[in-house]
Amino acid sequence: MKIPPVEPGTVGPCPVAPDALQGIVRQQTNAARWNGAGWREFVAELGAAGVALAEGAAATGIYATDAGGTAYGLPHGVLVARSAAQVAALLMAAQAHRVPVTVRGGGLTTEGESVAYGGVLLDMTGMGRVLAIDAEAMTVRTEAGIYWHDLAEELRRAGLDYLSAPLNMTSSVGGTLGVGGIDVNSARLGCSADQAISLQVVTPTGEIVECSDSENADLFQRVILGYGQFGVITEATLKIRPYTPLSMHYYYYSTLREAIEDLQMLDANDASDYSGILTIMDCAVNLLVAFDSSEREAAFKATWEKRLRGHGEFGFALCVAGHYAMRPWKLGEALYLLKRKQAVFPEFRRAEFHRDGRMEDRTVVFSRAVWKHWGSRNMVIPDLATSADKFIEAVERGNAVCRKFFPHYTLYCVGIKLRAEHKPHYEMSCVPPDAAGWAYGCEFEPMIEDAVYSRDHFQSFKNAIYDIGVDLGASYYRFGGMMKGYIRRVFGDALVDRHLAMKRRADPAMILNRDVIF
Repeated sequence: MKIPPVEPGTVGPCPVAPDALQGIVRQQTNAARWNGAGWREFVAELGAAGVALAEGAAATGIYATDAGGTAYGLPHGVLVARSAAQVAALLMAAQAHRVPVTVRGGGLTTEGESVAYGGVLLDMTGMGRVLAIDAEAMTVRTEAGIYWHDLAEELRRAGLDYLSAPLNMTSSVGGTLGVGGIDVNSARLGCSADQAISLQVVTPTGEIVECSDSENADLFQRVILGYGQFGVITEATLKIRPYTPLSMHYYYYSTLREAIEDLQMLDANDASDYSGILTIMDCAVNLLVAFDSSEREAAFKATWEKRLRGHGEFGFALCVAGHYAMRPWKLGEALYLLKRKQAVFPEFRRAEFHRDGRMEDRTVVFSRAVWKHWGSRNMVIPDLATSADKFIEAVERGNAVCRKFFPHYTLYCVGIKLRAEHKPHYEMSCVPPDAAGWAYGCEFEPMIEDAVYSRDHFQSFKNAIYDIGVDLGASYYRFGGMMKGYIRRVFGDALVDRHLAMKRRADPAMILNRDVIF
């Protein structure tokens, strides 16, 4: 396939539009590798400013792919950031020499967004210090390259905790704020980005700027959920809270619809502190409900638990046994469910992380389970984010796509409480434009196991999920990378062109994370 060169910042006709040639497999591809023009002059200018880049295969090879493992590329050089001043010097020189800069934190992208196709890979994990904890104001100031699990460890020593963070705690704080960040308490507290009070940002032209809702608000609104297009987050002030152990309950369903209806009922009535759905295919649907306090847990048991249609573990096991006894030709599926349950469930109940029936550290428990049982050499996680009223249809249609493409898969569903005053932050993001009160998201993740699939198979699967979103007027958590061709179909020309114009003003040479969206 011959792919013509595209000027950075040019979002042309969608290559997966409905009027594409019939019979041609619809696909996206890695971005073209940057040709390296002016690289040596760029390196020399940085060296004169005291910023040394690491070059060569030993330095660049470890950044060849991301957690998804389907997109590959190599930078010309790498900078492990140590200060905002270093980042500023890098971006100023990159603008002058038109050298692309790709920012990477935990590298947990799955669409190649943190993979560099030439140019500089800016590794933010060198900026991983907690700068100040204010227990009176309930805030923490931290460098943005820190992993969430490291931040959690620092806070726990002071008897404090973060509010909302991604389930995989090897994400970086800065990377998370740029995409949203969803936790099982997001239906009550909002996404991780909603917890940001202020940020230090290095703009694409190398200015170091402090921003918040009251100071440089336009920049703050663009950087929060901005997918790295308008600046590099180097420090963040976040809301925190007192630390509490967690009391967890599980309810099991045989249908997605009933589980989602019950999830949304709990969220709408503020009936729990944590809620979410995690499935083994669509045969075993687990609604998890958890609490920070005994008082909230008691209120739930008195009022809301009896309204749930899910079963306890023993009752559900009887239902499943009866179901497969009537369908002996599905014995293989039944054995897979049993095997998966025996492997996954103990991870959430390990004795060393529990005391008196309460989970002492959800950071460790959830991250351990997520990384151990959902990671593989390939992670392909297309998703859909919709308003509450469209969510059941989106999940059911996405589930049918999963069944078509893979024998085994899992779904992760969660709500996001929306803050009215943060609406500008959500404008072109994972939060769908028609959502009010809550948005809901579902990740569709195949269980690759020992199977080998072509990249085209993965991409066709993702396209089928993305098409559902276009049809329903939804959005996506991961709308960057290889699905960038969908952006005009999702947001419309007017919104995309307005943001593209803002990007050009902020980043004249279009060098910062330029292969993610524009």
